[in-house]
Amino acid sequence: MRPVTILGAGKIGATIASFLHATGDYAVTLVDRDAARLDRLDLPFAIRRTAQDIAAALPPSLLANQFAVLSAAPFQLTRGIARAAAEAGVHYLDLTEDVASTRDVRALAEGATTAFIPQCGLAPGFVSIAAHDLARRFDTLDTMRLRVGALPRFPTNALGYNLTWSTDGLINEYIEPCEAIVAGRRTVVAAMEGLETLGVEGVTYEAFNTSGGLGSLCETYAGRLRELNYRTMRYPGHAAIMKVLLSDLRLAERRHLLHDIFTHALPTTTQDVVVILVSVTGTKDGHLHQETLARAIPDQDFLGAHRTAIQLTTAGGICAVLDLLAEGRIPTRGFVRQEDIALDAFLANRFGKIYRETDRATQARGE
Repeated sequence: MRPVTILGAGKIGATIASFLHATGDYAVTLVDRDAARLDRLDLPFAIRRTAQDIAAALPPSLLANQFAVLSAAPFQLTRGIARAAAEAGVHYLDLTEDVASTRDVRALAEGATTAFIPQCGLAPGFVSIAAHDLARRFDTLDTMRLRVGALPRFPTNALGYNLTWSTDGLINEYIEPCEAIVAGRRTVVAAMEGLETLGVEGVTYEAFNTSGGLGSLCETYAGRLRELNYRTMRYPGHAAIMKVLLSDLRLAERRHLLHDIFTHALPTTTQDVVVILVSVTGTKDGHLHQETLARAIPDQDFLGAHRTAIQLTTAGGICAVLDLLAEGRIPTRGFVRQEDIALDAFLANRFGKIYRETDRATQARGE
């Protein structure tokens, strides 16, 4: 059994711990500053729980002799955790969508004898793997568009939204600048701009720029295509209300207040759906052609318990990458991009199969 430490015992961190323990292949330690939260978790006794303020410096003993550390902590803590992993000489994986934090992780990975693999969740994460796989099928590339929504299946408020993942992460991606390629040039565009309407499986959504979803794709495809962008999908009307909050009421300048409003007024839900639309356009044999990968993944039973869609796709993503790392199927040292992971290998994995279109009916039946 490979020893792994998971930092952060929120909904995703606890799900990662549950998934990895269920395999019997990992000895799992779950770390969080909130001892009461750790005690409340309905997790097997064999998962070791350690109360530690991970906002402070991590003690070397916490990561000693570990195979890997997986960060499911708030994005603000990414730098410190990655630094501790480098000092301990252990593999590092995270879920962050924060662009600045990922730059620091890349710097730490230079010359490292272990792997540093940031952005291993849904977006960035799986969508980068899928987009890169589609792009390899073309002779030349023109556009690459990534669209993802983590949404309630039964919206009941004007925002059409329930809290399904990190509130801090949500606010960060709505405010921070967004990387993109526009007219062939790598650039930065404003969050909440680029509003468009699209449909997936008969449902109409709107989509707009948000930060972090492209991972390292802008760097990978700079100079190779005309347009590359990532936009978050929501039910129609969401963007207009958010612009009132962020711009007109200037809550973008008071993130703590926006956080309090969201957590007080927006309920959580276990009935959600993750919608994915990745589209690449380019030439094949001299003709303009488009390839699209679309998924709508609902909450469902998996590994003996009901899981939300965001738990399945986010925890499943990082667990699949950890498996591939342990099997030596992806690079085991230095900075590893999501584009370095083969889509076929990912989808064949016991966790990656969550994203396989043909398997979802079976998963929904709990088989």
